[in-house]
Amino acid sequence: MSDGTCGDGVLPSPDSEILLLEAVKAAPRRSSIIKDPAVKVGSSRKKTVSFSSMPSERKVSSAADCLAFMQGGCELKKVRPNARVYCRFYTLDPDMSCLRWEPSKKDGDRARLDIAAVREVRTGKSTETFLHNNPITESLAEEAAFSIIHGDEYQSLDLVALSADVANIWVTGLRYLLSHPGAVGAGLVEGVGAGEGTPGSKMRQDWLAAEFSKVDEDGYGIVPEDTAVATICKLCPSIKETKVRQRFKEIQRSKEKLTSHVLLDEFQEAYAELCTRPDAYFLLVQLTKGRECLDAQDLRLFLETEQGLTLTKVEDCLEVLRRFEPSEQGRELGLLGLDGFTRYLQSSECQLFDQQHARQDMTLPLAHYYISSSYRSYLLDDQVHGRADLGGLTLALRAGCRCLELGVTDGPEGEPLLGVEHGPDSRHHHHHRAPITLRSALDAVNKHAFLATSFPLLLYLCQHCSPAQQRALAQHLRGVFGARLYTPEVSSAGLGLALGGQAPSLPSPEQLKGRVLVVGKKLPPEEEGSEGEVSEEDEEIGGGGPLAGRRMTIPGEEDLGMVLVVPPPPQPRRLRLRRELSDLVAIARTGSRSFYSYRSTLQQAPPQTPPGSGPSTPAMPPAPENPYWTLCSLGEGEAGRLANESPEELVGFTKRCLARVRPSAVRLDSSNPNPQGYWRGGVQLVALNQQTPGAMLDLHRARFAQNGGCGYVLRPAVMRDEVSYFSAHTHGCVPGVPPQTLRVKVISAQSLPKPQGSGAKGEVIEPYVVLELHGVPADCAEQRTRTAAQNQDHPLFDETFEFQVNMPELALLRFVVLDDDYIGDDFIGQYTVAFECLQSGYRTVPLLGLSGEPLPHASLLVHVAITNRPGGGKAQRRGLSVRRGVRRNREYITLRSTGIRVLDETFRIANGHLREATDLREDALNATVAFKELCGLPLVAKLKQCIQSLATRLQGPDGLPGAILTLKEGYPCLEAMGSISDATRKLLNAYSAMISENRQLIENAEAVQEMIAQVQREGMVYHEDLPKLGEKEGLKGHKQSKAVESFTWNITVLKGQCDLLRSAKAESQDTLRQLALACEASGLTTPTEPHHTSHNASGRRGSTHSNGRI
Repeated sequence: MSDGTCGDGVLPSPDSEILLLEAVKAAPRRSSIIKDPAVKVGSSRKKTVSFSSMPSERKVSSAADCLAFMQGGCELKKVRPNARVYCRFYTLDPDMSCLRWEPSKKDGDRARLDIAAVREVRTGKSTETFLHNNPITESLAEEAAFSIIHGDEYQSLDLVALSADVANIWVTGLRYLLSHPGAVGAGLVEGVGAGEGTPGSKMRQDWLAAEFSKVDEDGYGIVPEDTAVATICKLCPSIKETKVRQRFKEIQRSKEKLTSHVLLDEFQEAYAELCTRPDAYFLLVQLTKGRECLDAQDLRLFLETEQGLTLTKVEDCLEVLRRFEPSEQGRELGLLGLDGFTRYLQSSECQLFDQQHARQDMTLPLAHYYISSSYRSYLLDDQVHGRADLGGLTLALRAGCRCLELGVTDGPEGEPLLGVEHGPDSRHHHHHRAPITLRSALDAVNKHAFLATSFPLLLYLCQHCSPAQQRALAQHLRGVFGARLYTPEVSSAGLGLALGGQAPSLPSPEQLKGRVLVVGKKLPPEEEGSEGEVSEEDEEIGGGGPLAGRRMTIPGEEDLGMVLVVPPPPQPRRLRLRRELSDLVAIARTGSRSFYSYRSTLQQAPPQTPPGSGPSTPAMPPAPENPYWTLCSLGEGEAGRLANESPEELVGFTKRCLARVRPSAVRLDSSNPNPQGYWRGGVQLVALNQQTPGAMLDLHRARFAQNGGCGYVLRPAVMRDEVSYFSAHTHGCVPGVPPQTLRVKVISAQSLPKPQGSGAKGEVIEPYVVLELHGVPADCAEQRTRTAAQNQDHPLFDETFEFQVNMPELALLRFVVLDDDYIGDDFIGQYTVAFECLQSGYRTVPLLGLSGEPLPHASLLVHVAITNRPGGGKAQRRGLSVRRGVRRNREYITLRSTGIRVLDETFRIANGHLREATDLREDALNATVAFKELCGLPLVAKLKQCIQSLATRLQGPDGLPGAILTLKEGYPCLEAMGSISDATRKLLNAYSAMISENRQLIENAEAVQEMIAQVQREGMVYHEDLPKLGEKEGLKGHKQSKAVESFTWNITVLKGQCDLLRSAKAESQDTLRQLALACEASGLTTPTEPHHTSHNASGRRGSTHSNGRI
């Protein structure tokens, strides 16, 4: 026996995990897993190139860099109100007093714009010029567009740069000049020199000087190159040592130095160029008006308005400053500089995944949860001749797997063995490795069963043992697990299991904490002997049923052209089963026939009748005939067909029973099916080869990460509710609930490694990012960024993508970073997250390798916004805006007629309340949109930006605001303090209208919601009597089915409208809080104004109880 062999009673060998990791590295990469031609693809996969931020260019690390770039000039596109676009060369005068452009028909004095006349600088396509010329300007990149608002009439100079980062440079430089009027005409940045004028840049220079002095042992202001390199790598761990050395060599050559020692200014220069992230810098200067550092109030405004945090206190912000600001000076002054802000963006607090969301209710029946399941994870190679190893089992358990499959066969000397086949004809495949006994496998499982989570573990037993070895198997189960083993005869009293009668609903994960449940074949209750016969259905593709004889492909493998013919139903094999083993089975395993029996009961027709295409889900499915808890085992092909053709019936079946899908027998390489197709059909357990990495396992990990990785995730409410309407294949999956719009801006990437298995042409990679949305068919989409050519490992993208999400509970968002310059392998990294765990605002996406391991320092920076209105915040054409009070074209949700008089009379009461709920929501939303449009901003713009734009217009010649914030009955209102222009007064009126409509929503939502909920409760009273009521009205057959469908539709609509109104109220409360906070930050308040509100906030994570201090 060679070293590392796992024999009788031997735990996993130390090299098991190494073997698995080697298998991971050798596995083929897959760039994309959405291959259905019907899936929406936002852009072609053709290689396109972005030349932004070439590596040969110096990084922008200060306002001085931006101004120097502007003085050198560049080409910008000028968009005129007449829809014409001109290419002009724009420069900033050496004294920084005006902008000039050429060529122009105007003389030199007219082809200029004085900086003193500039009122504000806006980003994106937000002015009237862009909005009115939508068809013309649609081809211009929004990320590269910006507008300069100037003059007393607030005219706009609308420009589009060649790239987003060039636009950022112009916006940053212009905003710096607006916030530092002393620099205009001086020709220098305020302060002693370039890059040192702002408080943030001065603080950074002082910090670097302090760090330099720590390693300058002699105090002569010079250190060895090795010391300087090590210090920079310590201060910025993500930087590569080779790049630092190369930069110092370049400095030495440029200065013609004969020594490699480094001076302080060289150290500061190298650090600023190598360690400054342009994306973080541009964001920082937008937040600080050119000061290049955040104080506690700035940070509070950023957290509340951009990051979506509420009830943020100044003390909390100061704590964040102290934790992330590296300089002692910054910590003492309560300032967060560029390096501290960058560290904060990279921290876990700014990650895309919402840790606070990762806790769900665990007290519902087991059937209401998706359960993390593995398939033959103990096999290292293929599914036929693969050798068993305990490392796969322990890795699956440590990853949170809660349903573990164990194959058991007869072994020598009466000892059962782990594996699929252990006969004389198969042992020669692995003669150098002894087989693993079941006892050693159970010991390993028991040791690791509850290390990752305390919730119940299901042991899915596939045993083909003789009765004698079944007795040994039962003894091992009892001996190893002891009190942990859930046995029905012992536990029935505490959990209400009615042995010999009808099985009740399954217990909850909370009730079964720390328990092990065996899933397997069970003797019927009428069997009284010590052993009996049970049927062992064919568990591979086809199991018979109505699919017999049909040609089908494996879901997700259609492009392989592999067509399978479903065989006719085989004669069930008979298996002798010992009573000792049967009594330990807590959940009886059944085949697909149990589902077809359920369906035939619903249709009152033979099982061979094709399923109906209607999306109705009847009340509560009848309980299975079996007196035990059951688990229906389905093959991949059959389950895929059922999920596509009759997902509603499959969802109804799984409301009371567990269902499991296993990979097809043709997957000899242990590849995995796409679990998303089965989850949307309600299947709780999709067994995957968790030893096989790839895109499918990425989706699996993301699904179960949303509940803390405990192995259980609540299914959507429509799959749990007693009465619900659900159609997976229509855009309106859940009636009465409009789709949400997800808007993701991919800003940049950091520290990207080369693809592991590639034969790349050089050290340089050409990365691009693919965004995949997985969910119900209506939601599936894929889009990609341009390729960042020669951008090495820190590319900038600045591209925005939109997705429509009809069913957020099932949606998963996957980021995949690929290399366009590759040979053999293009995979760089990926990250997958559940839609409901997304955090809005500026977020870091930590990239993972193919096997799920974190890639050191590799990440993406993105901005996420989620809205409830189609368009996702794209600039709207003014003529398409819904004006306040105009409701003629408004679409109202309506309830269906059931044909049962008493029900229709009950539901009719809700129609007026539903219209009122829609009006409250839409009027508040339209008023907010109208205010944003008048401010020249898109829908996804934060209200902080609107108030900043308004504050600029309200500022008088003496510097005092033309309006101040006052609280009227707890609502933030703006009162004009003097004479203002008509345009500004129009803005103030729009602000007042927005406050009024949000107030109407807040004060009336609860009463309207209660009236709708009352109708829902009254309707549910008739739920149990639906068949009798239908018969009384003379409804039969199809009409009776339509009455049930309309009833479930109405109940689902009423529940959905209540939820929408509740969330709309919470949104309005957050809107008012943002407005008050933004007014305070923009100086529109009097020093003694007490800022409090009195209306309550509820129904949203992190909401306030009394809206707190604003």
